[in-house]
Amino acid sequence: MNKTKLVRMVALMTAALSGLLYAGGGSRVGTAGSTQLLIPVGPRGIAMGYTAITDSKGVDALFWNPANLSEAEGTSITFSHQNYIADIGVDYGAIGFTTGKIGSFALAIKSLSMNDIMVTTVQNPDGTGQTFKPAFITTGITYSILLSDRIAIGVTGNVNYEKLGEVSKTNLSFNAGISYSNLANINGLSFGIVLKNLGFKSSYDGTGLNVISTDVTNYDPSGVQYGYLRGGNQYYKIQASSEDLPTTLELGLGYHYSFNQDNSLQVNGLFQNSNYYYDEYRVGLEYAYKDMLFLRGGYVFTAQVDDKNAKETTFTSGFGVKFNLGADLNIKLDYAFQKRVLFDDSHTFGVTFEF
Repeated sequence: MNKTKLVRMVALMTAALSGLLYAGGGSRVGTAGSTQLLIPVGPRGIAMGYTAITDSKGVDALFWNPANLSEAEGTSITFSHQNYIADIGVDYGAIGFTTGKIGSFALAIKSLSMNDIMVTTVQNPDGTGQTFKPAFITTGITYSILLSDRIAIGVTGNVNYEKLGEVSKTNLSFNAGISYSNLANINGLSFGIVLKNLGFKSSYDGTGLNVISTDVTNYDPSGVQYGYLRGGNQYYKIQASSEDLPTTLELGLGYHYSFNQDNSLQVNGLFQNSNYYYDEYRVGLEYAYKDMLFLRGGYVFTAQVDDKNAKETTFTSGFGVKFNLGADLNIKLDYAFQKRVLFDDSHTFGVTFEF
């Protein structure tokens, strides 16, 4: 595929989907559903300010840009855990492998873990003595292929399951990405575009939406009760409103510079437009020593939000260590830190096996 065809592909993809997004979210800010899809996974990308859509590879790329799954050879397995906010944990696992010219495939599962929540009612605002445990599980299948030595494309289909007490919902969402390395024949310069969480509206359903109503007597204008109970207690079902998915469009540039054989620097910049939130600008850095020790940092800037207390996360950092055990086996240990404003700071730990 030549450059002209790539430019046309990106232009058509952006134009066709631009109607789904809104500049800065507008009046739609905070109205999306299934927002657990936005919780990032993968400590490397988190530590770099969520900018890894151009330089991530293998299973590390699944959340950031599915196109880059095919940038790694062999098989890779990753696990990570993040203490998110309000005692919510995020557990993630994925496996990916290449099949030569056919392309690369991956399976990933992300699950939120929470403590039991007390059941309350209008009659029992302090609790009924019962509890329930919410469940939020996202299962994704990814396919990626290299179109040339510079261009890769990929798509992920996610099945998202949510359960809160006696109500639940399941919906489908899709991520699609393109990556281009050595852009404009500049060695080390890369470009990526990713559309995330594209899908249809969904709503909760279940017995928890049933309410009891009494077919009661009538009242005259003076307030005097008359008539009789005609139907007894009856159940009616509340129709839950439908919600949009939190669709985002991300455009990113990355540049990899090698100082010498042992030292290199990756610099990333990213713009994100959302249908649910304000536009974000992000930058990320990674310093690598002998492809073994990695130091990372990132910053998220939201121009339309003036109140610093409304910017939940702005600064990220972390590090990684890579061990080569021979026989094409690598083990990577990674850590990411997210500075929070209204909640406790977040920590993410991950391990990846490559063989």
